[in-house]
Amino acid sequence: MYNIKDYKNILIQIRMVCLSPERDTQGSESFYQPKMAFMILFLLLCLSFILNTTNAQPRNSIIRPGSSLSPNSNSHWLSESGQFAFGFYRYGNGFSVGIWFEKIQQKTVVWTANRDDPPFSSDVTLLLSTKGRLIVQPKQGQEILIASASQLASSASMLDSGNFVLFNSSSAIIWQTFDFPTDTILPGQHLLPGHSLVSNASETNHTRGKFLLVMQTDGNLVQYPVDSIELEAAYWNTKTYGAGDNVTLNLDSNGTLYLLNATALLVQNITEKASVSGKPIYRATIDADGIFRLYSRSFNQFDNWSIQWSSSENKCDPKGFCGVNSYCTLMDRDPVCQCPPGFDFIDQGQKDLGCHKNYNVDACTGKSEQMFDFDELISVSWEVDAYSSLSSIPKDACREECFRDCNCEAALYQIESQLCKKLKLPLRFGKRELSGQVITLLKIGAALDRGGERKQKELRVDVLIIIISCLTLAFLVVVCCSVLVYRHRNVRKKGISNLDSNGLVEDVTLRSFTYEELKHATNNFTDNIGKGAFGTVFRGVISNGSRIVAIKRLDKVVAEGEREFNNEMKTIGNTHHKNLVQLLGYCHEGSNMLLVYEYMRNGSLADFLFGSRLKTDWEGRIAITLNIARGILYLHEECETQIIHCDIKPENILMDEKGCAKIADFGLAKLLMPNQTKTYTGIRGTRGHVAPEWWHQNSPITVKADVYSFGIMLLEIICCRRSLDMMFQTMKQYL
Repeated sequence: MYNIKDYKNILIQIRMVCLSPERDTQGSESFYQPKMAFMILFLLLCLSFILNTTNAQPRNSIIRPGSSLSPNSNSHWLSESGQFAFGFYRYGNGFSVGIWFEKIQQKTVVWTANRDDPPFSSDVTLLLSTKGRLIVQPKQGQEILIASASQLASSASMLDSGNFVLFNSSSAIIWQTFDFPTDTILPGQHLLPGHSLVSNASETNHTRGKFLLVMQTDGNLVQYPVDSIELEAAYWNTKTYGAGDNVTLNLDSNGTLYLLNATALLVQNITEKASVSGKPIYRATIDADGIFRLYSRSFNQFDNWSIQWSSSENKCDPKGFCGVNSYCTLMDRDPVCQCPPGFDFIDQGQKDLGCHKNYNVDACTGKSEQMFDFDELISVSWEVDAYSSLSSIPKDACREECFRDCNCEAALYQIESQLCKKLKLPLRFGKRELSGQVITLLKIGAALDRGGERKQKELRVDVLIIIISCLTLAFLVVVCCSVLVYRHRNVRKKGISNLDSNGLVEDVTLRSFTYEELKHATNNFTDNIGKGAFGTVFRGVISNGSRIVAIKRLDKVVAEGEREFNNEMKTIGNTHHKNLVQLLGYCHEGSNMLLVYEYMRNGSLADFLFGSRLKTDWEGRIAITLNIARGILYLHEECETQIIHCDIKPENILMDEKGCAKIADFGLAKLLMPNQTKTYTGIRGTRGHVAPEWWHQNSPITVKADVYSFGIMLLEIICCRRSLDMMFQTMKQYL
C-alpha cells in the first residue's frame, strides 16, 4: 500500500513527464500524441482523487455548533456505519456521557467522560456550543465541560473507528477521545508514552478502580496498583525498558497488540494475529480485576466477548486486589480475599477493602509471653518490605526473634534459604503461593477476646467436674431435643402452610427489603421499564450500587393483590430453574407490596421478534424455544407445587445477557394444588394466545392452557410477527 508521501512523489513525476517535451529520433522536440496525453491526464486525476480522499477525514453526520442531545429523546450520535454511538447511556440512577458499541445487544462502553463524576439527571443537555466547546448543561447549576481544545471547534463527528473528534475550520482534528482513553483501546488507537489505562471500580461502576496500565517513557508497558506506582509493585510488564522514549502501544484491525517506536519500527508483538473467523471486532481492556485482556466478538447479537489473550491467567496476580492485611486465594479459579488469623474484614460487604486486627494488645507494651500467640500461614507471601532480615536460621529461631522484638508484628520465613524477614503492619499484596516454600508467622494477641476480657492460656479442671459437666450438658441436650421434636410435631399437625398476621410464610428464605430501601434503589420510582397485568416494573440498584435489579410494585387497586403477593412468596421461594426469572426479595409494608427480581438486560422476547433491527437467526430461535419449553415443563411437572402460568406470550419471556430465555410472571398465576385439579380461575390470559374454550367459557384451567399458548408463541417465533396484529387488513390480522 502507498502512503500519502508516495502518492505525492508519483504525482510530481507524472507532472514532470507531462510538462517536458520529448525528442524524436531526428533530435527535434515534439509533445506526446493526444491519446497518450489523455491517458496520463486521466491517471493524474485518479491519483489526485486518491490523495484528496486519503487526506480528508472520514467525516460522517457532521455535528455543527448548536447541536444537542438529551437523555430521554435523541440520546446519541451514531458513526457512519452505526457501529459506534456517542452520547448519553444509562448508568446507576442516572446517565453518563460516553462511547459504546451500538450494533450489539450487550452494552459495552469503551470510553467515558468525567468518569469519576456522579451520574447526570434526565433533565440535562449535551451541547456543542457556538463557542466550540462540548458541554453538559443542567437546568440549574453550572455547566460541565466534556471536551475543549486550544482552538475553536467548527464541527464534530463520531468516526467508525470509535473515535469522537472535534474539527477546526480547516477540517483538522483539534481534540479526540483517542488521546484520552479510560480503560480501553480500539483498533487504530495508540497509547502514547506517559499515558495510561485505568480499570473500572467494578463491572457496574465505571469510576477509576484499583489498577493501572502505563506506557512508560522508557519504552516499557507495565501494570501497577493505582496507589503504588513503583518498581516493586509492578505485577506485569513487557520487559522492553530501554526501547526508547517514544514507544507506543497499538492495536490493529487483525487483533494484534504491539509496541512501535518513533521510527515506526516494531519493538515487540505482545500478541499474534487473532485467528477468528468472519470479520470480528476487537478491544483491549484493563478489567476491574486488574488483568489486561484482548477481546473479540462477532456481530451475532447472542455472542459474548471472547478472550483472545490476557496478561495473566492467575487472577490473584494483580497486586492490591485484596486490601491491607488480607491475602488473595483462588477458589474455582476465581479470586477470593481472606483474613489471616487474628484479623477480621473491615467491611463484610466489601471484602476487598482489607482486614484489621480483632485484638488491641500493643506489641511494645505487652511483653509478657502470655499476651501473644504465633499463628502460621503456609504458602502465603506478602510485599517484602522488611525492616530487618536474618539469614541461615531455623523457623523456631525466627519466631523467637520476632517475639523479642516489640516492633515485629509478623515474620516472613523462606524455608529453602532459611531467611527470616521481620515485618510491620499493615501487610500488603498478600497472595497464596503454590511453591509451599514461604511461611508467614503472625504475632497475634492471645490475651484479649472480642469483649476485651483476659483469656487463660492454660485451664486445669478436676476430672470429676469435667465428667459431671459433660453429663449435665448431655442431659440438657436430650431435653432440648425432645422439646423441639414435640413442638415440631404440633406445628406439623396445625399445618406449616398457615400465614402469619401479615399473610407471609415464615420459611421463605428471600431477602426482606424496606419500602424506603426500594424507594431509594429506584430513585423514587422514576425509572419505569414496563407495566404488566399486576403492576409496574422499575429499574433499581442494590448492594451499594453493585447489582442492577427489576422491582415490580403491585398495584394497590387490585382486589386480590395481597393474596396474589402471598402466592408469590409461597411459590417462588421454593422454585428455582435456569429458565425462570429469579426472585431475589420482597417488601410488604401495609399496602406497599413489591417484588425484587434479577434484571434481564436484553428485554423481552417481543423486543427481539417484533422490535429489533437485528433479527434472530434460526439457531437462536430454536435455542429460545427449547429454553421456554424447559421452563414450562418445570412449572407443570417438576416443581413441588404445580403451577399454570395462564399468560404465556413473548412479552412474558425475558432474555438475559447470554441470550437465554426465562419465563417471567409465573408466580402471579393461580396455583393448582394436587387436590384442586378442577379449579376455576379469573385469570384469562391475553387474547390471541389463550385457548378459545378458556376465553369464551367458564371452563376449568388445566396445563393445556399453557400448551396452547406455547403453540401460538411458537408460530410467532417462526414467523417473527404477532398472532394478532391490528396493523394488517381484516383477513390477515390473525397469524
